[in-house]
Amino acid sequence: MERIAAWLHEKNPGLDGPIDSDEDLIEARLIDSMDFLEFIDLLEDLSGTTIDLQDVTIDDFRTLSRVRQRFLSDAVG
Repeated sequence: MERIAAWLHEKNPGLDGPIDSDEDLIEARLIDSMDFLEFIDLLEDLSGTTIDLQDVTIDDFRTLSRVRQRFLSDAVG
């Protein structure tokens, strides 16, 4: 999750402090439509799998907690 947090901080330079695991990343505008595909690439890299956009919903990306549960529960590290 550290790489995801670092990526979010890189994309949002005004963001101070840690990101709560239940913060709505979309509502808080930490991920926007321009960055979404890059975020998917990061998750695929971290999980070692391809994310089929037909099998996911926007809610799967809404919080760090949900991202961990949906995409990284089986990932090592």
